Amino acid sequence: MKNAKCKVMTQCWTTPGQEWYQADMQHTCFSRRQFLQSSILAASALGLSSCAWAQGSGRKLPIALQLYSIRGDCAKDFDAALAEVAKMGLDGVEFAGYHTYTGKPTELRKRLDDLNLKVAATHIGTGTLRGDALKSTIDFHQVIGCKFLIVPGDRDFTDPEKSKTLAETFNKTAEVLKPLGMACGYHNHTQEFKKDGEKTFIDLFAERTTKDVILQQDCGWTVAAGYDPVALMKKYPGRMRSTHFKPTVIEADKDKGKKAFIGQDSVDWPAVIAACRTYGGTEWVTLEQEAYPDGLSPMKASAVSFVALKKMV
Repeated sequence: MKNAKCKVMTQCWTTPGQEWYQADMQHTCFSRRQFLQSSILAASALGLSSCAWAQGSGRKLPIALQLYSIRGDCAKDFDAALAEVAKMGLDGVEFAGYHTYTGKPTELRKRLDDLNLKVAATHIGTGTLRGDALKSTIDFHQVIGCKFLIVPGDRDFTDPEKSKTLAETFNKTAEVLKPLGMACGYHNHTQEFKKDGEKTFIDLFAERTTKDVILQQDCGWTVAAGYDPVALMKKYPGRMRSTHFKPTVIEADKDKGKKAFIGQDSVDWPAVIAACRTYGGTEWVTLEQEAYPDGLSPMKASAVSFVALKKMV
C-alpha cells in the first residue's frame, strides 16, 4: 500500500568515496490515550490477536544511535560524543566512521566497555566486503563486538545489470560471515524504491539475495518514498534484524504542526514496533536523527527522539 506522495528535503550520508544522496524528504505527539489507541490499531492492522500483541510487546528491543546523527560532535571530540550517548541511556551505537579509533579496535572496544555501550552495527562501503579487504573488516569488527556490517548506499544497487553482481557480492560475503556469527546487509534510502520493469530495486535485491543478507530498512525513508514499512517487513520476514527509525515528516503533513521527532512525525511507529517484534526479526532498533527541529543541537534533538522511542518500545 502506498502513502500519498511525500517530499522531504535532506541529505543522507553514504560511505567515503561515494556521493551524497539528495532525496526529497521533509521531515503526533501522542497523548497516553492516543498512544494506546495507536498500539491497538497497529496490532489489529497486523492481524494480531490481543494475546499475540501482548507477547510481542514483551520482547526487548535494544535501542542504538546511528552516530551520523551527531557527526559534528563525533568529529570534534569522539570520546566526549560517545560519553554523552552513554549518559543519554542508549544501549548501543551504530558507527559511521571511527575517527580517532580508525585501525585501533582494541582501544575502541575498551572505550565502549567502559561506557557500557554495545555495537549494534556499522555502516561501511561495499569495498570493505570484497577480496582481501574482507579479512581486515572481519578482524576489526570482531574485536569491537560488531556482527552486522551494513552498506548504506551503492550506485550499483539501482543499475539494471550491476545490481545483479552486487547482490552476488552480498551472498558470497554472507556465506563467509555466517559461521562467525556475523552478517552483512544493505540500508535503503528512497531511490531503492525506483523500478526496473514491474519491480522495485529493493524487491529485486531481496529476491536475488539469501535470507542471511540483512535488509536494514530505514522506515523513515520508506515512508518518504511512499511505501509502507510494515508491509515491507511482512513481505520479507526475519530479514530486518537491524532496523532504522528515522523521524520523518511527509509533504502532506508539513503544515499540520508535525516535527521530525519520534512520535511527532508522519510515521506510525507503534505499528512499526509491532512489526519489528512480529515479522522483522529485529534485534536492534537504531535511531537516526537527520533533522533538528526547534533549533536544537543534534545531540539534544537525538535525545528528544530517544526519550519518546524508549517509552514506545
